[in-house]
Amino acid sequence: MTGRRLQEISSVSSMTTGPSASKMPSPALFFFLGGLVTLIILLVLLFVFRKKIKPEDIKKLVAVVRRQPAASTDVFSGNLRTITYFDFKTLKKATKNFHSANLLGVGGFGPVYQGRLGDGKLIAAKKLCLNKSQQGESEFLTEVKLITSVQHKNLVRLIGCCSDGPQRLLVYEYMKNRSLDLIIYGKSGQFLKWSTRFQIIVGIARGLQYLHEDSPLRIIHRDIKASNILLDDKFQPRIGDFGLARFFPEDQAYLSTTFAGTLGYTAPEYAIRGELSEKADIYSFGVLVLEIISGRRNTDLTLSSEMQYLPEYAWKLFETANVINLIDPKMKEDGYVERDVLQAIQVAFLCLQPHANLRPPMSEVVAMLTCKVQMTGTPMKPAFLDRMRTKDQNISWDTITEAFPSPLQSESPSVAKPST
Repeated sequence: MTGRRLQEISSVSSMTTGPSASKMPSPALFFFLGGLVTLIILLVLLFVFRKKIKPEDIKKLVAVVRRQPAASTDVFSGNLRTITYFDFKTLKKATKNFHSANLLGVGGFGPVYQGRLGDGKLIAAKKLCLNKSQQGESEFLTEVKLITSVQHKNLVRLIGCCSDGPQRLLVYEYMKNRSLDLIIYGKSGQFLKWSTRFQIIVGIARGLQYLHEDSPLRIIHRDIKASNILLDDKFQPRIGDFGLARFFPEDQAYLSTTFAGTLGYTAPEYAIRGELSEKADIYSFGVLVLEIISGRRNTDLTLSSEMQYLPEYAWKLFETANVINLIDPKMKEDGYVERDVLQAIQVAFLCLQPHANLRPPMSEVVAMLTCKVQMTGTPMKPAFLDRMRTKDQNISWDTITEAFPSPLQSESPSVAKPST
């Protein structure tokens, strides 16, 4: 009985290890088929996803995520830091419903209001007027992206922004002494002594040096003027309003672009031919320096004809050795160091030279102002732009000086190397 049982077991064993067992699928075949099925499923899902969900829906989804109304949540990332998102209700409350008593000023972008957040922090909220503004949505996005990419003590600091429905606002740190134009044009009743004016001039120069030469991105502001220079409680200047600013390729001498900026501060090659480079900012800086020293606007049609355009008037005084008469009479009463004022005026003339390639870079301007290098030579006569009304009241442009070439390679030859 036992022998018969062993025979049956042996028979079964031989059947399981016989030819039929050799025909079973191998593990490699299972892996191949499984991978193929998984790939087909993924392709089908991808096809359905692309058909059902449009790119516009993805953008809307991202927008909804960005607009989560938590004032403490950072949603816009810059190269160096992030800014905070504010909902419209928060800013409306901070400015007391944008009350006229809190109005700090009005620019091309729109009105700027003083506000106080719940924690007591003072802010300046710049509100975009989509229907009335000379600038628009693209300028709003430009300013947010650009100002979060740079950070310097002489650039205004953007705290946050608001993109809530149709509302577009930029939220800046509050500057106690507001904008430079209110002081130097005599609107505020404040007086700036020479040491403070010089501090402002050097601070603006250092801010421009950072934008042109030292920031991670090469940036041209395009609208350097007194109203875009803000002053903190110690009268340290901060360059503001980057709505017209442009990123500038490192490998190009200039860009051909449509003019945007403020007449009176505009470099001739940019106003006439649309040739934009950092030398356009340097020209604007030269005009601004003359304004700070003289305490008057670059254009004042209430004055006699020879005094109406500040750069032209200043050059006439320079040619007749009477440039000291350019100085603000109030500053004369307070006292100043004549040598330092005259040096600042000459630096302004170097920045106003007709050939863009003769204007010194801002690093040299800073060095000249702080006496780290010596100035040599005499600046050329600036290329004045005379604005004359035609019969149809459109503005035409004529250059008083001779024709000038495009801004090309060489830098200013009028600055000596630092002495050791």
